Amino acid sequence: MGHGISLFRRPLAFLNSLPAYGDVVEIRLGPQRAWLACHPELVHRVLMDARTFDKGGPQYDRLRPLMGNSLVTSAHEEHRRQRRLLQPAFHLSRITGYTQIMAEEAEAVCRTWRPGETVDVSAAMLALTTRVTSRVLFSDSLDAAAVAEVRDCLAALVRGLFIRTVVPVAPLFRIPAPANRRYRRAFDRLHAITDSVVEQRRRSSPRDDLLGTLLSAEEELGPASPVTAQEIHDQLITLLLTGVESTAMCLGSLFGLLPGHPEAERRLHSEIDAVLPGGRRPGGEDLPRLVYTRCVVAETLRTYPPGWLFTRITTRDTELGGVRLPKGTTVLYSPYLLHHDPASFPEPDRFLPDRWLPGPGAAARHGAMLPFAAGSRKCIGDTFALAEATLAVAAIAGRWRLRPLPGHAEQPRPAATLGPRALRMICEPRPHAPATEPPPHGTTARDPGPAQSAAAP
Repeated sequence: MGHGISLFRRPLAFLNSLPAYGDVVEIRLGPQRAWLACHPELVHRVLMDARTFDKGGPQYDRLRPLMGNSLVTSAHEEHRRQRRLLQPAFHLSRITGYTQIMAEEAEAVCRTWRPGETVDVSAAMLALTTRVTSRVLFSDSLDAAAVAEVRDCLAALVRGLFIRTVVPVAPLFRIPAPANRRYRRAFDRLHAITDSVVEQRRRSSPRDDLLGTLLSAEEELGPASPVTAQEIHDQLITLLLTGVESTAMCLGSLFGLLPGHPEAERRLHSEIDAVLPGGRRPGGEDLPRLVYTRCVVAETLRTYPPGWLFTRITTRDTELGGVRLPKGTTVLYSPYLLHHDPASFPEPDRFLPDRWLPGPGAAARHGAMLPFAAGSRKCIGDTFALAEATLAVAAIAGRWRLRPLPGHAEQPRPAATLGPRALRMICEPRPHAPATEPPPHGTTARDPGPAQSAAAP
């Protein structure tokens, strides 16, 4: 098993122990050797040279059966074409249009909460981001039941992907154990739902959503188009998985951190009250004024980056930090490890949103901050995710303070993503917050989902 069991059982402590062995450290994942880059300059070299350090290794070996040959998993030579195809959907002007959806769903997810009620914050944030992502991808093609099923499938897949990455011994996952059967059922069902939506859309009128963009590209380029039905399917699965899980984990971590940092919480509430008087719904025009709110989001991403461990594979013989790496070597990097390096972030274990206010040293801090990667493979949805998280925090914290349950301490847990998976908190209404009211009949965003969606990996 090599270091896979240590990485599975105590992953963050294991990662934090590695810089003591050097800037590039050899570890073993099952029968495979791998090298982890511990220094930010070396990580930047890996990310900026995507031709030499391509997407690959155990992580992407497990993702490709799920995501196919998509934007996240494609090799370097194919990636540019795919990014050009999807980039218009993430242009700033389009994101501005999506902000109304983001704010509506954030408001809806907490509208039915009641003072003193205990809510499953992890499940509620997953419900929120599933609704936002499904509306951006599919408009209203998914009903409430389908959205809930997608959410539960994604949660099951994320739980299973991590162990398949750190212990890449394929026969273990062919055993018909309950966890393997759950993973397979979620895998099959998510693909079936996606295929059904695409098939229905082909028979209906065009829509101005991401699925519509992909179908238009397929039609415009005709039989010679590289945009095939399989690529459309793969891109949708990829955007569902990456768009839902990471932002939900960030929001769960943020609301879990705030009660332990009352000054940061007070300043956050003060800004939201000033920018959104009377608890009005936030919009895209409010984003430039939610400065401290963005700092809180950024510091959460530093403290608990949802994407916390990634793999690459060398496409030729090369060298990294004085270590010779033959072609086909697995290279890892960890945003969590970089974000907790005291050389880049003094007092790395303290939650300090002020780090992200303009001032001396800001450039150095941003250089070591890699929640969305860097270079040509940087996350295409980074601006979208930051806008969604900022508006969600403003909408929810404008109405509620979320307090931890007495004697309950839910820590973010690593799986394919890092975040709290069973965070339950008590609702306290904010002064001057708008009165709660039941959502309109037939809404699809009120149900935060079963506890299963927030279960431990």
